Amino acid sequence: MFLSLGSNIDRERNIRAGLDALAREFGGVGALRVSRVFESVAVGFDGENFYNLVVGVHTDLPVGQLSLRLRAIEDANGRVRGGPKFSARTLDIDILTYDELAGEFDGVQLPRAEIVKNAFVLLPLAELAPAQRHPLSGETFAEMWAQYDKGRQKLWPVDFVWP
Repeated sequence: MFLSLGSNIDRERNIRAGLDALAREFGGVGALRVSRVFESVAVGFDGENFYNLVVGVHTDLPVGQLSLRLRAIEDANGRVRGGPKFSARTLDIDILTYDELAGEFDGVQLPRAEIVKNAFVLLPLAELAPAQRHPLSGETFAEMWAQYDKGRQKLWPVDFVWP
């Protein structure tokens, strides 16, 4: 299963806190597969640049329980809810894929549509799991990145070491 993490408020601190919380939740630092961190401009609103990455974890939690735990991690890191969909975030954690599930599960649409829309999701996912196939299209994430219009969104890797 893959998760996306993003932050544009106190980015480094919040991404580290999110990774620390995921490590505690899913079996320690060694249990996480972590992509490089990328910086990108805000999408859908004018705001500070985001840090984004993808994390691979294993869990037996059902999608709904997993979603609740991820929301709790966001909330513990100052996530404010109820504002505009596209706005600044202390920490945003989304479920990208969960095995080969496709459809709506406990209110969560899988796979997440941002995989094909946003470079800041697709590039780290393609680097972390190049041979893994998208549950709907059947294309590998590496193939999807190769076909992605690289001029649509600018992003660049940042020096980020964790833990």
